[in-house]
Amino acid sequence: MGKNITPAKVLLLAAYLAAQGDIDKLASLALHNAHVLHIEILLRVILTYLPETAEPCAYTEFLRDLSDGQLRAPAHFELDTSSVDILNDETAVKKAKKLHLLPLYRENAENGKNDDLVRDFIFQRAYRINAEVGALSQLVDLLRPFLDKDPSLNHWAASTVLPFVRRSCEYHTSDSPEYSLSEFENLPDRTAARFLLSDSTEEDGEAIGRDLRGLIAPWLHNERRWKHENAPESGIGLSCPGWEQVQDIILSWATKSWTSVSSAICHWEGPRDIYFGEHLTMSLSEDKVQYLLKTYATTAVACVYSVTESSEDALRSSYRVCCITRKRLDDAESFFTLEEIMSDFTLLPAFKTILGGDPSMSAFMRHDLLKTSNPLTSATPEALKLITALTISAFVSTSLGVPWSVRKAGDLLFIGDEREQKGELSKLLRAIADRNLRNDDTCWKRSREAILWLSDWGSRAKNTGLSSHSCGPLGMVSRDHIETEILKTLLSKSRYSLSKELYENAKEPPLARDVLQDAVYHSALNAFDNASNPNRTRGGLKKCDEIIHTFPSMLGKSSPTVKRVEALLRASHALSDYRLVLKQGEPFSPVVLRVHSDPIIIIEKVLNQNPKAYTRLQEFLEMGANMVYAGLTSPGSSIRPAVTSLDVERGLFVAEKRIVAMCIEAALNEEDFETAYSYVVSRVGKATTTRLDQAITMPDAWSWTAALKAGQYIRTERSQQPTHLGTASGNLEIRHLEQRIECLATAIRAAPPAELQQILKSFRRCEEQLDSAIREEAANEAAWDAAGDFSALPGNFDPAVQRPGQSTRNMTASTAARQGEEAPMSLFDLSRATARIAQRNFTALPSLQGTSSAAESHAPLQEQTESRTRKRDQLREAATGTLVSGVGWLLGAPVNGGSAGNE
Repeated sequence: MGKNITPAKVLLLAAYLAAQGDIDKLASLALHNAHVLHIEILLRVILTYLPETAEPCAYTEFLRDLSDGQLRAPAHFELDTSSVDILNDETAVKKAKKLHLLPLYRENAENGKNDDLVRDFIFQRAYRINAEVGALSQLVDLLRPFLDKDPSLNHWAASTVLPFVRRSCEYHTSDSPEYSLSEFENLPDRTAARFLLSDSTEEDGEAIGRDLRGLIAPWLHNERRWKHENAPESGIGLSCPGWEQVQDIILSWATKSWTSVSSAICHWEGPRDIYFGEHLTMSLSEDKVQYLLKTYATTAVACVYSVTESSEDALRSSYRVCCITRKRLDDAESFFTLEEIMSDFTLLPAFKTILGGDPSMSAFMRHDLLKTSNPLTSATPEALKLITALTISAFVSTSLGVPWSVRKAGDLLFIGDEREQKGELSKLLRAIADRNLRNDDTCWKRSREAILWLSDWGSRAKNTGLSSHSCGPLGMVSRDHIETEILKTLLSKSRYSLSKELYENAKEPPLARDVLQDAVYHSALNAFDNASNPNRTRGGLKKCDEIIHTFPSMLGKSSPTVKRVEALLRASHALSDYRLVLKQGEPFSPVVLRVHSDPIIIIEKVLNQNPKAYTRLQEFLEMGANMVYAGLTSPGSSIRPAVTSLDVERGLFVAEKRIVAMCIEAALNEEDFETAYSYVVSRVGKATTTRLDQAITMPDAWSWTAALKAGQYIRTERSQQPTHLGTASGNLEIRHLEQRIECLATAIRAAPPAELQQILKSFRRCEEQLDSAIREEAANEAAWDAAGDFSALPGNFDPAVQRPGQSTRNMTASTAARQGEEAPMSLFDLSRATARIAQRNFTALPSLQGTSSAAESHAPLQEQTESRTRKRDQLREAATGTLVSGVGWLLGAPVNGGSAGNE
């Protein structure tokens, strides 16, 4: 440049050239006017007037020369100064003062080094490019040539500019950034973290991992992110609010799309997994790395606890996160995949925790998950093993058919509600039974191993010396209860051979004999209750029979339990021969027999619904006896069997009396008095012997009531006719009245004293009816005799006079009636007569079988005379014989003072 120009014009020309983007001419101008355009003024001119749209490659070489202090310009280059030559010096000065050059905010430039000024220029240039034109891609081009020259510039580019640029230019290009670079740099840490991840979506796990690796990880390398102060939550002198915000974001994503978040956690290894790019390298101090590693592990564990999904895929992802997290913390333990574990349950890990049964832990699963003071997410070895065990437990339960989330498994463990755990056990067993359609023994064995592991987390199976109480989601359920329920399930599915293999033939049977017997008994009852057909050769009753005989060495035929179930089956099977409907439209099912408060009453319904069923009395007696032997009539019979013979004897006594009474009433209801009379005579009237004296003293309100109803029965046209008369009267009416009197006499002997007055009224009415019938028959005979009198015929002789001692073998009914009109005997006379004739004439009456031998020694003529006694008097004697001892006065009979003499 040949001519000299004033400093003002140099400054104006420099501004003009910068505005034109002519860096070469500006460099030449600066080279020849270094006293005016020293480096700071030159950089301020470029910062102020160089268009932000200019490509950085056009001036980065010039900036490097300035930084090195070796400004270069093309040789023999002639500047055009015509633009300022037209100005006089005064005008030039005025215009130069109006340039308003932007300042350079120099950091660490106290020594005035050129590279500090260039660095400050780059900072300001980057801000202006972003603010004026938003050309984010130019920022990288601007910074790239200087990254290896200035560590602070390198640090700023890596931790601030690159995350900012990547977010909007590479990773999420759909929307313009919400903040400028300068605004972003000055945002609060939590706000900046939210901005970096604002366009990340929880639906794309790989994208989340990429954003964590390429945006968050570099951003955390800025020292401004860290606070070196005592943090009471962590107990160390570090905290990072921005990272804490990232933890919150990840946790919130986990509740919405766990599959994606788990994928992101698996893809991003943590603070050592960073993508800088652009040949940038940075590192954090070891204490910061460890802080991030542990808090990242806390985040991963917290996410697992927060997931409410119980699908196998979600739990598989949770398990993978647990294993990867433990490996990142240098856990040298090897981990099997869930598929390997499910194929071989011996691979299930053994684990023990002291946190089981602590309800406060359940609250920690839901609140303060990211706090390092939370014992469940603190990233300690025990906390990591615990979350792994809970995840495996949830997966095992889900695979068995009962979906559990990790939180569900944790609630079962921490709350320790035995009732709830038993409920989950029942669900598991039902699900296993429903899913194992092939009834594969191997599958059953594996399922049993899985359930046992859920109860103790392998502490007993592995023989590790760990205590088993409160370990596992089913840890509050006793081992005997679990084994018992498994056995019941096997029996319900007819897996008898497997049941014997596991519980009878094992070297160390898991159940004691009494526990096994009780389990088999209840399994048999359950099969009985679920049966719909009372026939023991079909359906549920057949299964009940098979179950009770599954363990012959444990439950032999002589076992009380087996006997009780056998009696129950016989009772139910006997009912299968009859029509029986307890409720309209509902056929009888066996469970009704077992749960009925009064099973004997079912026999009454059978008698009512099946005509002529009362004729099978012995079958019903056997049925009732089986009900007693089955314990159905004992208090609490559905829970425990009768354990004393006294209970059985009393039950048999009551059952027999009730059933006989029911059959008598059923016969009367069907107008079959003859059968009812035979039951009264043979079953009620005969002396009853019991196996125990105690049973004799039991009240019997059924026998005398049935005998009374039979005695009160009045013959009708629908009444069935007797099939044979035997030695009874040919007059059916008289015969019927005589039978009724006999039934009433039986009722008198069996009834308690308080009921005698009622029965005696019926007895007297019936006696009066019999007297009337006999007199009517005598009158009819006399009329017949009169009509057939042969004394008026020629040649007829007078009838022979009967001597006093002559036999009355041919006495007519009228003669007997005339003799019967004598004064009635006293009750004491009746009782003595009863004692003499009962054994001979009424062997069916048990009260008369003990007649004294004195009556048998009377003369033959006297016996022959007494045999003529009217049937009515005989029955009266039988009825009143038992009253002589103290209740005869109730009859109001007159005392015959001459009875002794007549005797």
